[in-house]
Amino acid sequence: MMGFFARLLITSIGLWLADVLLGGVRFDNAVALFLAALLLGFANAVVRPIVIFLTLPITLVTLGLFLLVINGLMVMGVAWLMPSFHLAGLGPAILASIIVSVTGWAANAFIGTNKAAVWVRKR
Repeated sequence: MMGFFARLLITSIGLWLADVLLGGVRFDNAVALFLAALLLGFANAVVRPIVIFLTLPITLVTLGLFLLVINGLMVMGVAWLMPSFHLAGLGPAILASIIVSVTGWAANAFIGTNKAAVWVRKR
């Protein structure tokens, strides 16, 4: 459960950075930001794998670059569902998804991937 809240916080920080850095991304309040992070996590866990499977041929032809468009579409889908999340188009959505991904990558590099630091001593 703690990992879920950590990922929610990391995604929220990434969306907040996108709001600060990009002119085409805006949230009305902090509650909208956290709700968007929650919905984006759901979209990435449930919808994104299905879309990736359905668009596999075009992803292969573009050597994986179409995944940037898919990630941007996930952000656009969240913005479409939430009236308090404003997005200027696909370009800012793709850039926002890149910022969220880099934020998550940096947090994983800083925090690490180990869920628990348990040392087992063999005798």
